[in-house]
Amino acid sequence: MDGYEYTSYEDFGRRFFEVAVTEKRVGDAIGAIAGDEFEMGPMGQGPGKIAKVTAKVRIQEPRVTRSLGELITFAIRIPLEIDMVIDLRIDKPKFMVYGEIELSATARAAEPLLLILDVQKPRPSDIAIHVTSKSLRGELLRIVAGVDAEIRRFIAAHVAGEIDSPESVKAKVIDVADRLDAAWTGV
Repeated sequence: MDGYEYTSYEDFGRRFFEVAVTEKRVGDAIGAIAGDEFEMGPMGQGPGKIAKVTAKVRIQEPRVTRSLGELITFAIRIPLEIDMVIDLRIDKPKFMVYGEIELSATARAAEPLLLILDVQKPRPSDIAIHVTSKSLRGELLRIVAGVDAEIRRFIAAHVAGEIDSPESVKAKVIDVADRLDAAWTGV
């Protein structure tokens, strides 16, 4: 056929990955995996676990940065807004928490013809949070009860569970042959 510039299968495959696995597509997949919001608690904190911490976590739209190298990798940041209450039975200080989950992912090829987004599970150290309180007593309570570390641990565990969920696995694996069969018209 005339009028086409031919390329090698290897070059075609690499370019296919670069076009197929974009920042937007990865962001959409991560957004589907992460969901919109979840609740945590009540969790016992502090001496005798007398303080009960509950929180409503709202997940914002992921920000994705792609790096093209030997592997196509992604740095993913997912902003969070958290409304938190510490129930002391006599007082219920409220806190506003802003945070961010830091994830990394790699686009991989697998047999027979699969495109896989390999998302690494976050550790508590991959969760950054900033807590604001309306009272000095609330700030002291937060520090004494070790609430920040527990929030990071809980969010990391929740996201790791979501990454392993059946819906997430389905969202991270694309069977290219099936998609081509579905799209092929023979024309």
